[in-house]
Amino acid sequence: MLRRSLIALSVAALSLGGLPLHAQAQAAKKELVIGGTAGSNVDQLKQGIVPILQKKGYKVRVVEFNDYVQPNLALAQGSLDANFFQHLVYLKKFAADQKLDITELVQGPIAPMGVYSNKRKSLAEAKEGDRVTLPNDPSNLARALLLLQQNKLVTIKDGIDPLRVSEKDLATNPRKLKLIPLEAAQLPRSLGDTEYAIINGNFAISSGLKLTEAVTLEKTPDHYLNVVAVKTADKNSAWAKDLVEAYRSPEFKAVVDSKFQGYAKPAFLQ
Repeated sequence: MLRRSLIALSVAALSLGGLPLHAQAQAAKKELVIGGTAGSNVDQLKQGIVPILQKKGYKVRVVEFNDYVQPNLALAQGSLDANFFQHLVYLKKFAADQKLDITELVQGPIAPMGVYSNKRKSLAEAKEGDRVTLPNDPSNLARALLLLQQNKLVTIKDGIDPLRVSEKDLATNPRKLKLIPLEAAQLPRSLGDTEYAIINGNFAISSGLKLTEAVTLEKTPDHYLNVVAVKTADKNSAWAKDLVEAYRSPEFKAVVDSKFQGYAKPAFLQ
């Protein structure tokens, strides 16, 4: 009996030894570093995901960022194991532009993009020449322009890919709105200087704005839901599968339902 046990242990050791070192490390990994942008994305991680992972035996550190560039660079360079801050359209474009081997893992909730104003109570009150700030990264710029079109303030030329719309693709702008692209994190600060600001939900919330204070909120399509991103090599690791389970768990759904009301969500959280 002892001999059989020793043989079994030897076989197991040989099997593990035959794995690449990276695979061995990922199989046993119990410490995770996850990045997110300030506001609702970091809040979801800390309040909803981290406690679930801790129950699974993980030690988790959350790193907060204030831009949309560094979280993906940190992920690709290995200082993060995963991040949660971006929609799939942005992830794919950023990864292609920067030649990063990172990919989506699972969808999660996102605070809707909204139009905010200190000077107008509705978009119907927009006047000729009103200034409108909006995100300057291409995917969220397109998203903001579509939001303006949905509210009949501009129209976009026929045949334009809606995910790649830019200012030059406008067919009409009857009120001659002055569109001012800014870095997304700076948009809340622009409210005092402009008539409208189109702000990503996480940065609106981190600046103290409430979704209920928006002049209007987008109806978020699935491709603009947030995703967890990881390095492609880690996508099938044990810890990545546990992270997916955390997002799909009843416990996380309960946190979203109670603390993140009004957020756009994937079907499995509805």
